[in-house]
Amino acid sequence: MEKVEVWGGLECTIRRVGDGYSDQLVSSGHRTRIEDLELFAELGIRKLRYPILWEQVAPESLDNPDWRWTDERMARLRELGIDPIVTLLHHGSGPRYTALHHDNFVEGLARFAGMVAERYPWITHYTPVNEPLTTARFSGLYGLWYPHGTDDHTFVRIQLNHIRGTKEAMKAIRRTTPAAKLVQTEDLGKTHSTPNLAYQAEFENNRRWLTYDLLCGYLNEQHPMWGYLRDNGASAEELMEFVADPLPPNVLGINHYVTSERFLDENHQHFEHHRRVHGGERPDYADVEAVRVRPIQLLGFYGLLKEAWGRYQLPMAITEVHLDCTREEQMRWVQYAWDAANTLKEEGIDMRAITIWSLLGAYDWNSLLTQEGVFYESGVFDMRGGKPRPTALFKMVKGLATEGQYHHPLLHAKGWWERNDRFRYHHHCPTSKTS
Repeated sequence: MEKVEVWGGLECTIRRVGDGYSDQLVSSGHRTRIEDLELFAELGIRKLRYPILWEQVAPESLDNPDWRWTDERMARLRELGIDPIVTLLHHGSGPRYTALHHDNFVEGLARFAGMVAERYPWITHYTPVNEPLTTARFSGLYGLWYPHGTDDHTFVRIQLNHIRGTKEAMKAIRRTTPAAKLVQTEDLGKTHSTPNLAYQAEFENNRRWLTYDLLCGYLNEQHPMWGYLRDNGASAEELMEFVADPLPPNVLGINHYVTSERFLDENHQHFEHHRRVHGGERPDYADVEAVRVRPIQLLGFYGLLKEAWGRYQLPMAITEVHLDCTREEQMRWVQYAWDAANTLKEEGIDMRAITIWSLLGAYDWNSLLTQEGVFYESGVFDMRGGKPRPTALFKMVKGLATEGQYHHPLLHAKGWWERNDRFRYHHHCPTSKTS
């Protein structure tokens, strides 16, 4: 059977913290190196997640866009035979004349999307908003990114704006390019817990589907998140509008990281390194990466993709494959994703591709972009010398992309996330819940 495709991706976040913006493409130098695109083409990839970001093209006004940078890049991608999957907002809050929770956000994003389509009518794949739920949590619930909300009302409004914005953006795009496809990305994990925290795990495991459930028109009065959304500012009318006018993605873009599966434990004193969550009227608890907790069994790429397929029956791709670790473990993580995707394809599931993320690496994600210029993690290329240097991943990715296979003795060993020496914690409850 033919293998899944290999796509590429470029970490391109423009994020706002307070009044300051940071740009991953400035950090990596890609803003001024169009020749990077030739290096990407050498990998043999034919699809590339690539930015045409609202904040960059129209920072002051949609009436005064600057297309020079994107014109050059789009033309070069066409010459190289690479099909861009265009992102319009990547963990961003938009330019200063809008914000994720503002009333003008949806209209502004849709207008920008239409402008992009009119200028580049040959582009057929779009991600108007990258990881809407993740961005809504970090910006509206955890206070990390602008507008630094720490309440359910702000989170809900941002998420609903994201999904309405995505729908209106795709409608605007399709007025010019009727066959344009929505590749909707979202981080997908799973929450495990002690029995006492089963209620919280169940809530988080329902919440993780919000992006796709809203787009697919699944969120009606019987949905387990209906009451939560209604209690936190969503009107019944606007929720039912998603049901009446669904816009299912053409491809579910599943992003998954080694820390995406979580474990919740009210015995927070047992955990040295954790995010302590204040439970309000209920007990405080530790929120830790499940991969470090014995005896939690991870679902991993295979199990999570199987869940998504069972829920939606829509074509899928893994749209971010990246691990911040040694080169050997980075190679094993790519193999781990590759094996899962191809196994699912062999089982009859419509798996399209895996996407090698952060081709040029990523900056400051260890602090969730709250600190700037502190930390760098490499990807297929290492930028620490000031220009892209191919790493061991280069040959591997090229082999998978062009030949559908790659062999190396290092890949015979399991990755650290599958070995028993990964455990840092042992929880003492007789059973755990993974609702």
